[in-house]
Amino acid sequence: MVSGVVGGVDTHADVHVAAALDQNGGLLGIESFPVNEAGYCRLAEWLAGFGPVVKIGVEGTGSYGVGLARHLHGEGIVVVEVDRPDRQKRRRLGKSDPIDAEAAARAALSGSAATTPKWRDGTVEQMRVLMVARRSVRMQRNQTLNQLRQIVICAPGEVRVRFKDRYKTGLVSEAAAMRPRKGSDPIVFTTNTVIRGLARRIEDLNDEMRSIDDALLGLIDQTAPSLRACHGVGVVTAATLLVTAGDNPDRLGSERSWARLCGVSPVPAGSGKTSGRVRLNHGGDRHANAALYQIVLTRMSSDSATRNYVRRRRAEGLSTREIMRCLKRYVARQTFKHLPRAA
Repeated sequence: MVSGVVGGVDTHADVHVAAALDQNGGLLGIESFPVNEAGYCRLAEWLAGFGPVVKIGVEGTGSYGVGLARHLHGEGIVVVEVDRPDRQKRRRLGKSDPIDAEAAARAALSGSAATTPKWRDGTVEQMRVLMVARRSVRMQRNQTLNQLRQIVICAPGEVRVRFKDRYKTGLVSEAAAMRPRKGSDPIVFTTNTVIRGLARRIEDLNDEMRSIDDALLGLIDQTAPSLRACHGVGVVTAATLLVTAGDNPDRLGSERSWARLCGVSPVPAGSGKTSGRVRLNHGGDRHANAALYQIVLTRMSSDSATRNYVRRRRAEGLSTREIMRCLKRYVARQTFKHLPRAA
C-alpha cells in the first residue's frame, strides 16, 4: 500500500492548482500557487507539510506544466504525467480546477497515470526548439516559392518567357540576381521587383535552414552519434526521433514501448469470433511516424536488402502499404538500439 502523500496538479499559464491525498485516497487539501520558481517551491513545501511525498501527478508536462515538472524532478520527487480526464467523466463530475487537480492526484495514486514525462533539460530540448524553427522556415520557404511561381505564370509575356522552364531549377538563383530598371512598362518593372524580392527571401530562408541543420548535426553527434549510421537516417529524421524519445529515453522500458510511441505497433482489435485481429495504430507521435516513413522510402529505393525484402513480401501477396508498415516496425526496432541511455 502506498504510504505518505500523493499530489496532483492542474496546470495553467498563471496559476497551478494542487491537491493532496493520503494513502487511502482521502482529500487533505487543495491550494493554488503562482507559476514561477517561488511558486514551485511553495507547492512542494505545501505537499511535504502533510507528510512524505510519494509522487505527484502533473497535467500538461509538455506545455504549462513543463517548468513545474522540471523543478520537482530536480528536487528528487517522482513525477508522473497525467492525461486530461475523458469527456464522460467530466460530464458526470463537472469541470473546475480543484476537480481536475484532485482527479490528477487520484490517477497518480491508483497507478492509472504511470508515464514518466520528458524532462526537457538537455541537448534534445535544444533539438526540439530548433525543429520547431525549422518547420516554420520550411513552411515559409514553400509558401514563398509557390507565390514566386504563380507570379511568374501570370506575369507579362516578356517576363514569363524569360523564366520559361525555370519552375523547378534555376528560377530562384536567376530571379535573385535580377536588377530591374524602370522602363516604358511599369507593370513589368513592378513584377520583376517583386520576383527578385521573393527569390531573395527564399535564399535567406535556405541559409537559415542550413544553419539550423548544422546546429542539429552537432547536437545529434553529441547525443546519439551512432543513430545517423543507420541507413536512411539523416539529420532531420534523427533529430525528430530523438525529440520523440526525449532527454530521458530510459523511461522507455523496451523497444515495444518505443514502437508504440512512434505509432507503428499493431493495436489488438479482436472480439468474439474475430479474436487475434489487429488494426493500424493511429496513435503515437506523428512526427516520429513520418520520420520512420521517410527512412523506409529511402531504403526501398537505395538499400538492396530492403528491396529484396519488398520483392519477397509482394510475392506473398502483401501490398506496398502493408510492406511499409512492416518496415517501419523494423526500423523502430533498429533505431531503439541507438537511443542514448543513462550512464
